[in-house]
Amino acid sequence: MSQDNNDNINIEPEANSKPKAAKPKASAKPKAAKPKASAKPNDTSKSKVITTTEKIIKSKSDYLSLRSQINKKRPTFRAQESWRYKRIDSRWRKPKGFDSFMRIQKKSWPAIVKIGYRGPKAVRGLHPSGYNDILIHNINGLKNLDPSNDAIRLSSKIGKRYKLLIINEADKLGFKILNKGNLHRSK
Repeated sequence: MSQDNNDNINIEPEANSKPKAAKPKASAKPKAAKPKASAKPNDTSKSKVITTTEKIIKSKSDYLSLRSQINKKRPTFRAQESWRYKRIDSRWRKPKGFDSFMRIQKKSWPAIVKIGYRGPKAVRGLHPSGYNDILIHNINGLKNLDPSNDAIRLSSKIGKRYKLLIINEADKLGFKILNKGNLHRSK
């Protein structure tokens, strides 16, 4: 004898039945309202923090000194096994061997190039003096430059006579010349 348990279950809801409201328990105590995190005293302290961080904007000279400190700590990156074999050039090449200890960054092996060694973005690519290093081939190259931001470097393919003309013009405009050398100028 098998009895079906589903025979006694009423699947359709009754039309007259109303959902029962949950009654609060007699032992439940009303909870005290907690102060919100966005109260006025906290807002003023947050604004003070923002203003102090805005005042800590570093100047270009601060970033340049930071870059020089980072450069001192940065290791010299060399190609794998370049110290062992004369045929391998010492300039950086990424180690790609399957069993390469340098690739898996094993202890006592040289460091590999990683993003953490990078310098500050604000002064990346600038000359140590803080100027943009611009290569100049002729006098017309000085037209679109700003003496307060750009320093010029004379091309090595220019002859002495044209170098002197460019140097005289750059001095009049107030440019810093990075490779002036000891050319004897006649004014």
